[in-house]
Order: sequence, then structure tokens, then C-alpha cells
Amino acid sequence: MDSQEPLPKLRLAPAESAQEIKLRCAREQRASHLQRESDLENSLSPFRVGSVGYLNAVPLTRGLEQEVTFATPAQLAAMLRKDELDAALVSVTEVLFNDRYDVLDGIAVASLGEVKSVLLAHRAPIEQVQEVFCDTASLTSVQLLRVLLGERGLKPEFKPLNSYDSAALPDFALLIGDPALDFLRGPHEHEIWDLGAAWYELTRLPFVYAVWALRRGSDNSSLRRQLREARDFGLDTLDHIISTRTRV
Repeated sequence: MDSQEPLPKLRLAPAESAQEIKLRCAREQRASHLQRESDLENSLSPFRVGSVGYLNAVPLTRGLEQEVTFATPAQLAAMLRKDELDAALVSVTEVLFNDRYDVLDGIAVASLGEVKSVLLAHRAPIEQVQEVFCDTASLTSVQLLRVLLGERGLKPEFKPLNSYDSAALPDFALLIGDPALDFLRGPHEHEIWDLGAAWYELTRLPFVYAVWALRRGSDNSSLRRQLREARDFGLDTLDHIISTRTRV
């Protein structure tokens, strides 16, 4: 280059206002999320995966919703035992009572204290309990309630709950998942015993309700990776999940 030739002038990018920077970052973030969602689409094939349709499990299947079979905890456990699924988000009791699964470590539906979606609705004092009507979808929560009541020397009879009508709810009813949240937020005459809070008060430990159980004996390394990716995506986009869900 001729040493006498003038250097080209530097062109500076136009200054952005704080609002413009915020909008640009939001666009870039949306583009990144769309790419991650696209990468997860059809990623479970050829595996068969099941999960619960409750709100607290939504972040664990972010981006995989179209590939997942949704059912109650009890139904998922039955499907997994029949080898109709390769993996499912099941009640932890299914894993403890049946030594035929591998557990995806580091991921769980758990609580450290109050959980709000697992509760005993009671109209009479707990010490007067003779029978408890339980959500038939529940597995772990029933066993948790047995332990908590047993610690108080109480051994009631457990029966299936046939109706979620708050006006017709029995004196003692175990509710889980979205029906429990709906009941808690609506008008009712019952008192609430939150089982997550009760467990923490008793043990000072967290309680694990559900885990990813994988059918043992098959190569599931890619499935493990995709379930972890979905979890990471869900946690990174919690604000989006909250803002786009119609049920709260």
C-alpha cells in the first residue's frame, strides 16, 4: 500500500438506546430458543417416553411435548411395567418397589418444604381421621401420607376418591397435581395440610416425588442426553413457560 494513501475512516455503529438494546437482545434470545426447540424436535425417536401433564413437570419436557405420551403417575407406571414405554417420569415408589429401572440422576420433581400440589384437605382435625379418600392417580403421595400419619400413630383406611367436586369432597381427601392447585386456589371449607411442608418439618430433608425411570437393558445414552437437554431448555425458559401457560 502506498504510504501516502490516506487510511480509510472507521465507521462506527449507530448508538443504540437502552430500549433498542433490550429489544435486540430479546430477538437474539428468541432466535436461540427457537433453534434449541428445533434441535429437540423428533429427537426422541425411536424411544417411547411418557410424562405427567401436570404444570410442575412442564420444564422437564420443554421442546419434546409432541413426542411424549402424557398420562397419570399410576398409568405411566403400569405402561412402564408392561414395556410399553422406554422411559417415564414416574412416582419414586415405582422405582423403589421394582428393581428393573435405571434412574436418570440429577433430575427429579422434588420439594424442600411447601409444595402446594400435594395436600391433605381435611374438614375435621387430623387426629380424628378414620378414612382418607385419595386421588387414584397418586402413588408416591399415598405412601408419603401413610408415613406422616403413621408418625402420629394414625392408621386410617385409604379409599379411592371418585369426585373432585369441592362441595362434595369428603372430610379427608388426598389431592395431587393440578387438581390440588385448583382446589387450593378456589373456595373451600377444608383446612390444608401440605405434605411437602409436613415432610420437611419431620425430617429437615427434601422429598422426591418423581424421577425419570428408564427401562434397563437397552442402550439409552442418547435418550439420557435428550432428556437432560430438555430439562436445561426448560429451566432456561421458565419465564416463557410461565407467561404462555393459561393455567396458573
